[in-house]
Amino acid sequence: MTTQVSTPHVPTPHVSAFRWVPPFAQGHVRDLRVRWALEEAGIPYEATLIGRDDQTSEDYRAWQPFGQVPAYRDGGVEMFESGAIVLYLSRKSTALAPEDEAGRARVTTWVLAALNSIEPHVSGLASTDIFHKGEAWTIERRPQIVEMVVMRLQALSNWLAGKDYLDGRFTAGDLIMATVLRDVPDDILARFPTLEAYRARCLARPAFARALEAQLAPFRQNAPAAA
Repeated sequence: MTTQVSTPHVPTPHVSAFRWVPPFAQGHVRDLRVRWALEEAGIPYEATLIGRDDQTSEDYRAWQPFGQVPAYRDGGVEMFESGAIVLYLSRKSTALAPEDEAGRARVTTWVLAALNSIEPHVSGLASTDIFHKGEAWTIERRPQIVEMVVMRLQALSNWLAGKDYLDGRFTAGDLIMATVLRDVPDDILARFPTLEAYRARCLARPAFARALEAQLAPFRQNAPAAA
């Protein structure tokens, strides 16, 4: 008699993402980080596409309290915030973090550094340039924002001198850092050749290309009809 061993069903992870966003945001919505991590880990997933009405619905707010993306569920957990999700996935795959505790701690450190030490300044500059461009107050304020961005980038460049990645090889820390650096204006990043090369190195990964295309495809399919 042959005994068949059944394989437990593992639910497919679901990641929430927008059905469509304006062109300036396409390719930069933060579900990209989670998609990239899943691609690096080789974990199949499905995107749950939402629109403006879904953002304020009771069902979606039970998954993502602020109505933003991404939110994530895989049958074991339901969570939100891109950095938290990527760190969760990094514990599932050695493609995203080492197996040893010290290595995982370093990955956590760099994920949080990208999100807390660099991204707020980069986002502040992007907000100024995109949403407040031409307003009188930006003439005085923008140079100060740029100065802070440059200071943070200089520190990061100093750390990366002579290194390909933040901690010896590509990890979730590099994934998050590279997505932050994508939002740095090219003329500012050009002051730091080490960071330009680092960003290019990270974004050349096939998993990033697959994640980016997966985000962009629905935007093309759901683009509003031309007026």
